[in-house]
Amino acid sequence: MFDVDTIRQDFPIFHQQVNGNPLIYLDSGASSQKPLSVIEAMDECYRTYYANVHRGIYQFSEKSSAAYEDARKKVARFINARSWREVIFTRNATESINLVAYTWGRQNIHAGDTIILTEMEHHANLVPWQQLAAEKGARLAYIPVDACGYCDMATFDQLINDSVKLVAVTQMSNVLGTVTPLGEIAAKAHAVGALVLVDGAQAVPHMPTDVQAFDVDFLAFSGHKMLGPSGIGVLYGKREILQAMPPFLTGGDMIRKVTFETAEWNELPWKFEAGTPAIVEAIGLGAAVDYLNKLGMPAIRKHEIELTTYAFDRLCQVEGIHIYGPPDPTARGGAVAFTLGDIHPHDLASLLDHAGIAIRAGHHCAMPLHQKLCLTATARASFYVYNQPSDIDRLAEALDLARELFGG
Repeated sequence: MFDVDTIRQDFPIFHQQVNGNPLIYLDSGASSQKPLSVIEAMDECYRTYYANVHRGIYQFSEKSSAAYEDARKKVARFINARSWREVIFTRNATESINLVAYTWGRQNIHAGDTIILTEMEHHANLVPWQQLAAEKGARLAYIPVDACGYCDMATFDQLINDSVKLVAVTQMSNVLGTVTPLGEIAAKAHAVGALVLVDGAQAVPHMPTDVQAFDVDFLAFSGHKMLGPSGIGVLYGKREILQAMPPFLTGGDMIRKVTFETAEWNELPWKFEAGTPAIVEAIGLGAAVDYLNKLGMPAIRKHEIELTTYAFDRLCQVEGIHIYGPPDPTARGGAVAFTLGDIHPHDLASLLDHAGIAIRAGHHCAMPLHQKLCLTATARASFYVYNQPSDIDRLAEALDLARELFGG
């Protein structure tokens, strides 16, 4: 059994109240809370063996280097990469996507080429491709989202052709919760010679992710959404593709040899990790992976489907609410975006905060999707391992109160 009460004891932030109420945290889609094991792993490094990595022959440096590289290997196993050399540490998923745009993209995208996205992309997987397309004379095409929030795969079949060089899609929408059919998309993209990049920021923390089974070429995700610290992200890339790419940033540690005239690059993955990396943050991410593995990703996914099912049933009892995205909880993640009558989501979030309930309000860095939905903003409740049905009950009760207060 998924014992949420026991899990919550591992998170120090829940041992407090907000405005006299127990904290109900429903914004894990933006950033997750951290278990004590992650905090302690980072604290232990700072207290007992912190040193720069890859550069010292004294024992603290060697221990820091070993812990840093061990975290990389944990991440590689977590996503089932073929090799730990296919895992590059970045600052976040946004930097990971920009790395691909600036290196592989500028080397391989040319005038007349097409990049396919979906209409539900986060700005991090949209703006870099807009910039690249404008620079190179390429074009962007979009897989539409239908009225229920699903990808229109029939239109994708019409879009995919020999001009397509990259398909860059979210694994799970941060607004609609839609889970993208990655296997089908990758197979059809590869059939025309295109590569596939996946923004996994929302999905990797919440469901089993197997890069070999999906056969994607790149996967980007962030540590802070998966119980780890901020400031650490991951780019997975197939080894042969990464080897052919030029470096993103240049400087120390990403070089093999430097003369006054030339430089030779280091081998993977360090070719893409210039300068002193986020050492302690990587160690924290490794501890977060350990924690998630202990819970089991299939169990986490099952728990969130159950929570989402309960949320649909309970929230639909709130008069005036409109929930966006697929109605099938098994086809979506635990991010539930909604509006409540004419109440502005910002006002709603402010009122809920007084009750100790933290939700997101705004366009969630997905303005084009909101424009398609004819909305300026939505409220969003997003669930994770420490949430339980009583959190949703509290949310529903607070929404009923908000409707009364605002005269809805």
